[in-house]
Amino acid sequence: MVGFSLQYHVKIDVFEGPLDLLLHLINRLEIDIYDIPVSEITEQYMLYIHTMKVLQLDIASEYLVMAATLLSIKSRMLLPKQEEEFIEDAFGEEIEEDPREELMRRLIEYRRYKEAAQDLRVLEEDRLQVYTKAPSDLSEYALQADNQIDSLNVTLYDMLGAFQKMLRRKKIQKPVQTKIARQEIPIKKRMNEILEDLRLHPGRRKFVDLFPSNSKNHLVVTFLAILELMKTHSILIEQENNFADIYIIGSE
Repeated sequence: MVGFSLQYHVKIDVFEGPLDLLLHLINRLEIDIYDIPVSEITEQYMLYIHTMKVLQLDIASEYLVMAATLLSIKSRMLLPKQEEEFIEDAFGEEIEEDPREELMRRLIEYRRYKEAAQDLRVLEEDRLQVYTKAPSDLSEYALQADNQIDSLNVTLYDMLGAFQKMLRRKKIQKPVQTKIARQEIPIKKRMNEILEDLRLHPGRRKFVDLFPSNSKNHLVVTFLAILELMKTHSILIEQENNFADIYIIGSE
């Protein structure tokens, strides 16, 4: 039986809440927000929640509340329509009440605020370019900023998606027989091993190549180590387009 030191809990600030995750899934799956396929979106949402649990991430209760809400909506859409589920429109005619209506309204409102926040962030960044002091050489700072922007092009939701894909691939490639040895791997040690791997392999390194072991615990430790390196800007993350492979690059 494999044993690892996994007394490690991570709370990711980039996760802005269940509505943010739902909006990410809608954009990723190219779903019409006005006609949400509840069955598909619920399946994808539960898959992300399961992955977060596997990684021992701290899951806020609001994520679980949203999961219950999605399952409730899904079950209501599967059940036969009851008479009380019909409402009258402005002309006094009965129309079927859509159980997705409230969720759709919340998502549209959330997207509106999210877009407004992005506009304000752009204005803030523009305002930060205004200085009252004499011009200085900021080339080295500009390079650091560019590196940070490259890292932020890939969200943690994208990283979770890549981790899901890698887990499926590892399961398919898992040998019929294997020898298991007890091994303790601290997160810090795994971080140093990843940095050393990137130093020995200059240039871009495929995300999946950083997971040499098929052990579930080793996979989790490696993924958490990558997240920590992202937070400290010790590595850069690149993805050319949606659903493309994710690459890891040493920041130095």
